[in-house]
Amino acid sequence: MIPALLSAVVMAACVAASARRLAFAVLPCWLDHDLLLSVLKENGVGGPARLRDIVASDGAGWERDLLVAARVDDPSARTALVNEQLRELDWRARRWERVPRVCASIATSGGFLFGCVALIQALTADAGDVGVALVSAVDALAIGIAGTSFCASVHMQARRTTQQRLAATDRLVDCLEGLLR
Repeated sequence: MIPALLSAVVMAACVAASARRLAFAVLPCWLDHDLLLSVLKENGVGGPARLRDIVASDGAGWERDLLVAARVDDPSARTALVNEQLRELDWRARRWERVPRVCASIATSGGFLFGCVALIQALTADAGDVGVALVSAVDALAIGIAGTSFCASVHMQARRTTQQRLAATDRLVDCLEGLLR
């Protein structure tokens, strides 16, 4: 029973870390860039001014910094500042990128480890307690595999989501550059 509980603790920590990675991928900054792009397209040349009003709030720091960078008069400075903002967003979106893969490995290893501990306990137990120890070993392994499955699916989803978010940001920057020239 204790090996299965310990395996569940390891799995819970791995699931929590992987969920945090997914949160970084889903929301690297405050506003959805596809929605911002639609505001720009709806308002045409007045779009950047409308967008500045939207991002004037405290939560939209990255978007506000992007608009400031896009309004710089010097073309080489504007390019450098916009690229700096894009690198910042890339870092935000890819934070903890390897965590779900590592957590999948840890959850599997933890399941095997605690399953082996339960088997060792079964070897030293009385003949009547062997079945309980074997069930505990299988439980510990199953819990570890469940954690691995969750972490692997989070890894795949976070990768897809990050690619989608960064592609939306590229479309937003392209539209901003076209309107501000």
